[in-house]
Amino acid sequence: MTTARLVTPAPAAPIGGVRRAFNDGRVVAWRNLKRIPRIPELAIFAVLQSIMFVLLFSFVFGGAITVGANTDPTIYREYLMPGIFAQTIVFAAATTAIGMCDDINKGIIDRFRSLPMARSAVLTGRTSSDVVYNAGILVVLMLSGFVVGWTNHNGFDALLEGAALLLLFAFAMAWIGVWLGLSVPTVEVAQQVSFTVIFPITFVSSAFVPIAGMPTWLQPFAEWNPTSTLSSSLRRLWGNPDPNQTGTSLASTDPILVTLIWVVVILAIFAPLGVRRYRSMNR
Repeated sequence: MTTARLVTPAPAAPIGGVRRAFNDGRVVAWRNLKRIPRIPELAIFAVLQSIMFVLLFSFVFGGAITVGANTDPTIYREYLMPGIFAQTIVFAAATTAIGMCDDINKGIIDRFRSLPMARSAVLTGRTSSDVVYNAGILVVLMLSGFVVGWTNHNGFDALLEGAALLLLFAFAMAWIGVWLGLSVPTVEVAQQVSFTVIFPITFVSSAFVPIAGMPTWLQPFAEWNPTSTLSSSLRRLWGNPDPNQTGTSLASTDPILVTLIWVVVILAIFAPLGVRRYRSMNR
């Protein structure tokens, strides 16, 4: 008489875990990046828009804007370029919001949620791919800056430190975009809301003009504006003119520290909001 042996099947590998979440996020990020060559207009018009800002402010407005008492247009271009870099990175939130909302409306997010993958992968893949996307735009912008007269005076290490700070800030702004993209019904609304929020942040700052020329009541907001602190941080790192460093507040004396604080604050607020919104989606 033979005794039948029951073979207990091995338990299925858990879906969760840091390694699984990382791998799934990498796959989603690669999926997002593969869209760029398939829809080249996305990158082309983003690059053209950035170059347009460089040319307009350098040659159209540059002759009418002074940096301190210096009226040399070349000095203004050196002052301008870090502000252009900062503006481009702040606008990363709009790119993420539009991409996130577009995926929702096309049903791609629902498809992802039905797959045996880490739920965090959709969000981490989106934010990390947008950081890589903005890194490519920054390379084009830096080349454009060199053409119009911008120079990094503090060596290659300082250039890398500034680029790292920009990409870290882009990651934080991408989480704002995630929350916005998950909170609005259509791509058109995502675009309008993003630009409505971002335009005051970028233009009421030291990105394009020194703070001293603004109304007195507006100067404190402009001084502590994250776009201002990011712009000033880049100017300090790269040795570009920065008349705003004459202030006595922490935002003026140590803009790099304040920028890092802004990154932490933005991530602490909008990353949980984005995750909560994603988990509560019922469509």
